[in-house]
Amino acid sequence: MDGVLIDAKEWHYESLNKALSLFGSEISRYDHLITFDGLPTKKKLEMLSIEGGFPKKLHHFVNELKQLYTMEIVYAKCKPTFQHQYALARLKKEGYKLAVCSNSIKKTIEIMLEKAGLIQYLDFFLSNQDVKNSKPDPEIYISSINRLNLLPSECLIVEDNENGIKAALASKAHLLRVENTGDVHYQNIINKIKEIENA
Repeated sequence: MDGVLIDAKEWHYESLNKALSLFGSEISRYDHLITFDGLPTKKKLEMLSIEGGFPKKLHHFVNELKQLYTMEIVYAKCKPTFQHQYALARLKKEGYKLAVCSNSIKKTIEIMLEKAGLIQYLDFFLSNQDVKNSKPDPEIYISSINRLNLLPSECLIVEDNENGIKAALASKAHLLRVENTGDVHYQNIINKIKEIENA
């Protein structure tokens, strides 16, 4: 979802740093892009404790604050994008099954997909609360593929960050790697599907 259907990477970065700054800590933009991109907040906080000595007792409080700050940004900035609505609507009409697998929490995914006008095109979505191991572990994708009653070879995963890409490849499904939300449009997706079918 983040970085694929909704351009929310900055939102997560800003909101986590806003929460961390209350305790004199923060994640640099470089570390965010190279190390933390696509990981759940819980995992980011664990890494900050291991590498930087951030107090573990503050994890729950910082996580709650981060979710609160994220929601403020989502309500202010998240809105429908025509190319994504068109892509999902057309793929659904053509009979493709569609699901979102995100390292975000369930409530965040639901609100963001609703605000972006995309939730009605999905068969379902899975959050980091639906799995034991979040991305880069492939569990979320394997669970989704099983729920869709498909084989990995019948699925195409669209991913933008290293952790998501590792999870997608480990699930044995096909991968469409994108740089940003602008790359996610109907023609790009359908071209990749045709390429797979003709291989």
